Amino acid sequence: MIRKNPTGDMPSVHASAFVDPTAILCGKIIVEENVFIGPYAVIRADETNDVGEMEPIIIGAHSNIQDGVVIHSKAGAEVNIGERTSIAHRSIVHGPCNVGSDVFIGFNSVLFNCCVADQVVVRHNSVIEGCTLPTGLYVPSTTHIDGNSDLSQFSSKSADMQSFSESVVNANHELVGGYKRIQNEL
Repeated sequence: MIRKNPTGDMPSVHASAFVDPTAILCGKIIVEENVFIGPYAVIRADETNDVGEMEPIIIGAHSNIQDGVVIHSKAGAEVNIGERTSIAHRSIVHGPCNVGSDVFIGFNSVLFNCCVADQVVVRHNSVIEGCTLPTGLYVPSTTHIDGNSDLSQFSSKSADMQSFSESVVNANHELVGGYKRIQNEL
């Protein structure tokens, strides 16, 4: 369902993107080309700052927002998801938040008030809040990182992780075309 927010902003969805009919997109959202938004995802840009303004939620080209993901933002702050980025099932991205390109965010992970640079892999059930993750960092499953965390204990992602991240993007990119072909069938 694509709908406007209380201030009248409507999502802008590129014609080549696929939004599952069960997903909800509300408000000042920009979905770029060949994006896949899966079943029951909720992307909501409807809160304003103290002067009544809000920044958009932007989903970059060729990215995928998988089943049950929630993306929202506090007080009109921007959320920006880069290109070829995967936000896996049931994750939460709550702005202000900037997620770079070629990033993989694993199942059930939570991002809040953070910046995730390009080519980062955050594995499943992790929490990232109030910090900046540098380019190429690998975050193991069930890790909690905040502004006081020592990032030197984490390694760079491996070639296998890079290959895995690319395979997820490619699989979801193919789904865009497949679902677009059958979207009017019952």
